[in-house]
Amino acid sequence: MQALIVIRILGILLMVFGLTFIPPWFVGWVMGDPDLTPFTLSFVISVSLGAVFWALTRQYRRELKLRDGLLIVVSFWVVLGLIGSTPFYLQPDLGLSFPQAVFESVSGITTTGATVITGLDELPRSLLFYRQQLQWLGGLGIIVLVVAFLPLLGVGGMQLYKGEMTGPIKDSRLSGRISETAKALWLVYTGITVLCAFVYKIQGMTWFDAVSHAFSTVATGGFSTHDASFGHFDNALMEVTAMVFMILGATPMALHFVALRRGTLEGYFTSAEVRFFLGWMAAVAVIVIGFFMANFPDGSWIDTVRLHLFNLVSFATTTGYTATDHTAFGPFLMLLLIMTTIIGGCAGSTTGGLKSVRVMLLARQGINEVRRLVHPHAVFVVRLGGRPLDPGVISAVWAFFAAWMFTFLVLFFAMLMTGMDIESALGAVIATLANLGPGVGSVASNFASESTTVLWLGMIGMILGRLEIFTVLAILLPMFWRR
Repeated sequence: MQALIVIRILGILLMVFGLTFIPPWFVGWVMGDPDLTPFTLSFVISVSLGAVFWALTRQYRRELKLRDGLLIVVSFWVVLGLIGSTPFYLQPDLGLSFPQAVFESVSGITTTGATVITGLDELPRSLLFYRQQLQWLGGLGIIVLVVAFLPLLGVGGMQLYKGEMTGPIKDSRLSGRISETAKALWLVYTGITVLCAFVYKIQGMTWFDAVSHAFSTVATGGFSTHDASFGHFDNALMEVTAMVFMILGATPMALHFVALRRGTLEGYFTSAEVRFFLGWMAAVAVIVIGFFMANFPDGSWIDTVRLHLFNLVSFATTTGYTATDHTAFGPFLMLLLIMTTIIGGCAGSTTGGLKSVRVMLLARQGINEVRRLVHPHAVFVVRLGGRPLDPGVISAVWAFFAAWMFTFLVLFFAMLMTGMDIESALGAVIATLANLGPGVGSVASNFASESTTVLWLGMIGMILGRLEIFTVLAILLPMFWRR
């Protein structure tokens, strides 16, 4: 373990993150917020702390090893949650406790969208913009941003990239150098966000709302600038736009890059994961429509279906926007919507959950096991994109599924021990570990009334979900710290 290089890179990352306090400060200045001190102090704290770390270790340069990369990624996400909480904690109008401020920060940067804040419509614009910006930065990951655009600072390397990106196959590249791959992904991500903001503006949002919601839509984060979430706008055209861009956010960014470079949409149709993702989501949509047709045969369900289909796309992409109350039509529909979150979107996207590719591979492996019962001597191979997969990938998928379910159960029982009822504990774990945001029971809309213990457990779940568990669990093993 090279402690000095870990500290040096953490210092660089903190200085870079400090710069992200400037845009919300500027927004607040333009829009006349009375007090911008929280952002000024946050900038000073982040940059100063990072500068100290970097200055003390700037002469130490070594090649980044696997263990160094894992420790940097986990450490930075923890530090980021703490430093990112300073504008919330220092904002006098909020009156948040320290755990509440950190919870809001971690929820933002992990694109979870769970919140402890109410009265959003009355908050300073700088703080609202900051919440949305946090989610956008966390969508692909600020570490990947640094790898992409600051290679001269010595923060390159496949280890950092692999530690933050999602999915079972983390070493695929769009070009020879990993920094060029990271840069391509961020440019595509930025371009989609800009397009989303322009479409929102054309459809009637203010520039502030358009940019803010473009951040959280493409990042599949779910924070809004209004207490009523996306339902505030009550606009069918905006809802369709949001659904399109949520699906784009839930699709691998690499596919968008390839489509733009080649000028063809063929990649989307040939991707087995994308077809599987859209297929199971379409199947759930049919179930939702059938539910309302069966329960409201007089045709009064049409507008309600529109809103619930929006909720379906939002939950399936782990965004967490709501256009209507997802708990209003009983446990079947409520749990159906929330359970889609566990599957999640595609690997290499901005979504949470297990990821559709893992569920698809587990299903294919299960089918092969059934076939093996019929033909015990036959050899069956799991394929992805027409190519046979290494058995190690399948083993890793099964291991991740087991680890995810074990983590789910541990957090669930820990939530129950705090005094939460079963429904609320289930909703809280799904909302945080799957990076969804809204849950059921007492956390259906927010976590404002939950205990400090629940908040800390939720933060652990959000970071584990965002970093896909193994990255965090690896540094907890005794062998990780041995030479």
